[in-house]
Amino acid sequence: AIDLPQPEFTTLEGEADNETLVNLRTQANSPFSKFPLVLKVRRHGYDGQGTFIIKNNINLKKTRQQLGSTPVILEEFVPFERELAVIAARSITGEVAVYPVVETQQEEQVCRRVLVPAEISPEIVAEIEAIARTLLNSLQVVGVFGIELFLTKSGKVLVNEVSPRTHNSGHYSLDACETSQFEMQLRAVAGLPLGNPALNCSGAVMVNLLGYEYSQHDYHQKRQKLSSLPGTFVHWYGKVQSRPGRKLGHITVLLESQQINQAQVIAKEIESIWYE
Repeated sequence: AIDLPQPEFTTLEGEADNETLVNLRTQANSPFSKFPLVLKVRRHGYDGQGTFIIKNNINLKKTRQQLGSTPVILEEFVPFERELAVIAARSITGEVAVYPVVETQQEEQVCRRVLVPAEISPEIVAEIEAIARTLLNSLQVVGVFGIELFLTKSGKVLVNEVSPRTHNSGHYSLDACETSQFEMQLRAVAGLPLGNPALNCSGAVMVNLLGYEYSQHDYHQKRQKLSSLPGTFVHWYGKVQSRPGRKLGHITVLLESQQINQAQVIAKEIESIWYE
């Protein structure tokens, strides 16, 4: 096992594992004795799908029945202050590159905004970089990984999820870094030297363009309006159908400073145009 800081968790083999669940809930000092709790399916979970916040016994019973025999992870609920993420890559030769740590802002368990870099202390940055290197080297992986983390009010860092692929939280790298996460993936698997993951600007903000209706629309006029904003790069994924919460594209804006307030203002301006 890899010794990484993470929420307390255990595995359950579907609805049939009720006896194990009862024992966990009734044990003294158990991290699972109090609500809220988190249930996660072990496979095919993304953008909040397959993740359930359990608030009471009725909620727990209904969710267990809904999932049936699906194997799940039961996890303690972490009242985090902020969500962070980092992209890291490891090559065939064992070279590791780590991108800047970013802050992600979620709504309805779907990422809305990515603030680059995260406004955190150098000590926390170093801790997260060490986590990324430990994870990739311990697994001896080749390629790009996305690592999502919680930051608690006390300054504790916990690993939330790991994605063994290029990740939405790293899309800003297409425009804001010397080497994008996609080029880094190709370099890693091809045995080439890894590129430079550093920012090519002071900071950046990325906003996901999420579907807000059921339709077949290319939103050309809105994209044109968004592309006229200074320092803006619009990336459209060419998806035919829109539905609420679906990622249709993203926008990255390069900043002249690392001020979070400036990034927030720009993000709100983008969202006011997109969701009007």
